[in-house]
Amino acid sequence: MAETHLIKKYSNRRLYDTNTSKHITLDGIRSLIVAGNDVEIVDDTTGEDLTRAILLQIIADQEQGGRPMLDATFLMRLIRLYGNPIQEMMGEYLLKSFDSFSTQHAELQEQMRSSMSTLPLTALQDIAASNMKAWKSMQDAMLGKKPSDNDTE
Repeated sequence: MAETHLIKKYSNRRLYDTNTSKHITLDGIRSLIVAGNDVEIVDDTTGEDLTRAILLQIIADQEQGGRPMLDATFLMRLIRLYGNPIQEMMGEYLLKSFDSFSTQHAELQEQMRSSMSTLPLTALQDIAASNMKAWKSMQDAMLGKKPSDNDTE
């Protein structure tokens, strides 16, 4: 079962996992998150929440090596949204999109496991249709469309 790890950042910039009573690196925090745990990172002196800043640092480190997920075009578009009236809505939209993607990914994995006994092409077509329907519903909800609005498009 996943747990939340409280990480304290000391003035010497070292990170300390209070759950394990050990110092931890950024890669160690990433490993905790990949394993399904949540983290809360606070400044040991002030108690200030540093979670977002540290998570952004971990993402930046990951983007520097290997195969990046976020290309320059995406990042420039994201930067342009800051200060824009739709900034808050876009953040919510991205979160819901990611949640939808994660749910669909989990469903796809489960359907793939259970569909080994059926014709693979049929199973994939059913999965794709289900995913498109879920994606359309999520987009309509974000745009404030009612289900009846879909009929007029």
